[in-house]
Amino acid sequence: MEAMVVSADHHHQLIGNDGDYRPVNGLKQWWIIFWIETVKLWKIGGPIAFNILCQYGIYSITVAFCGHLGALQLSAISIAQNVIGTFSFGFMLGMGSALETLCGQAFGAGQIHMLGIYTQRSMVILLFSTLLLLPIYIFATPLLKLFGQEHEMTVIAGKFALLSIPELFSLAVAVPASKFLQSQSKVGVLACIGFLVLLLHAFLLWLFIYVFNLGINGAALVYNITGWANAIAQFVYVIVWCKDGWTGWSLSALNEIWAFVRLSIASAVMLCLETWYMMSIIVLTGHLKDAVIAVGSLSICMNIDGWEVMLFIGINAAISVRVSNELGQGHPRATKYSVYITMFQSLLIGILCMILVLVVRNHLSILFTNSKDLQRAVADLAWLLGITMVLNSVQPVISGVAIGGGWQSSVAYINLGCYYIFGIPLGCTLGYVANFDVVGLWGGMIAGLALQTLILSFVIYRIDWNKEVEQSAERLRRWGGQNLEAEKTLNSDPAKDLLHLPP
Repeated sequence: MEAMVVSADHHHQLIGNDGDYRPVNGLKQWWIIFWIETVKLWKIGGPIAFNILCQYGIYSITVAFCGHLGALQLSAISIAQNVIGTFSFGFMLGMGSALETLCGQAFGAGQIHMLGIYTQRSMVILLFSTLLLLPIYIFATPLLKLFGQEHEMTVIAGKFALLSIPELFSLAVAVPASKFLQSQSKVGVLACIGFLVLLLHAFLLWLFIYVFNLGINGAALVYNITGWANAIAQFVYVIVWCKDGWTGWSLSALNEIWAFVRLSIASAVMLCLETWYMMSIIVLTGHLKDAVIAVGSLSICMNIDGWEVMLFIGINAAISVRVSNELGQGHPRATKYSVYITMFQSLLIGILCMILVLVVRNHLSILFTNSKDLQRAVADLAWLLGITMVLNSVQPVISGVAIGGGWQSSVAYINLGCYYIFGIPLGCTLGYVANFDVVGLWGGMIAGLALQTLILSFVIYRIDWNKEVEQSAERLRRWGGQNLEAEKTLNSDPAKDLLHLPP
């Protein structure tokens, strides 16, 4: 409480006439800024993280319910969710992350009327993206067999994927709607909707699996119902209660759509290279001996790690909003301080998660399986899980900074080199050649993640934030327009020269 009073008393001393922080002198001023930025971060990040944790809870509860049907069902649903579901969600989230950059910077610059246009444009792009992903769902079983997975697992996983196609289409509405709200820090409603949908999902799973005895089919049906419940609830809130940003449907959303696709693809490649990296370890583990136990134990570890990752995806979204808003307002120091403080706090949380996992390692898998073999296998992997949690605490923050700043393509190249040229080959060598099995696979991929984190941390340290502000202003001039005529004409989109965006 005292810190809040101190920060209020000295706030005017830290802020210059341009609204940005003045240069900091002394530990006391650092502490005040640390407190101010912490409050701003968690005011946005807390509800977003809670909403994303609720969304992940839908996945995790589904795995838990199906896991108690048997070890085969656990492994099959984990394969379907981690390979097919993660592949698709990563791609859709990436294609929607361009909206995060543009809406955040437009909101920071006061061009709120453009948010609805950008959101509609993103919905069109994501709808076509779902059509591109459909063959993966339709041919899930032969694709998983092609990757060398066991026959029984692939049949169940393929059936679940095929039945859950309607949920895929819900992402074309849910992802843009959530980015629209996040960019304006209207995140409390996302948390409320996410929590209610999670409760609905848990109830329907119990009803369809244990009361109606529909098994895997019931789980897929519930997935579709709650996916669309979430999407419709968010979209209704956008069009009814966000009249300043959503001014109705407009044909301007179709203008220069290819240039928007370019930024969307850059975002998708960056996030997909990250998301698919950890997904690939599940596929590679399917080639090991005793694949059911190997995949099952690793899936449980990935599920537990996913809870922490979802928390940091919330922080990722929050720092993305903070960076894009501050850049849009022309505040380089505020951007830099926000990034550094967020990275420091995230690292502390990651270390605490690692300690917790190591302390309770013998009891980690009780919620997911009754199999003693699986429980022992999970306990043996706990130390790798702990290291992964520490690295995953920093990496999403860096990605959020990249999205907020609009330099996704640079991060994509770094991800490609660290993950797929270094990490996966090293993991395969340790797992298959050196016969360390799943420990070798996971260890090699952790090395790739560590390399990527070190490189991007150095890149962020060397960033010229004043230059980033200039590039943000240029991007908004080209994409959103800054002349009065554009702001008065809601149906006009001055983004005529998008193809000439600076890198």
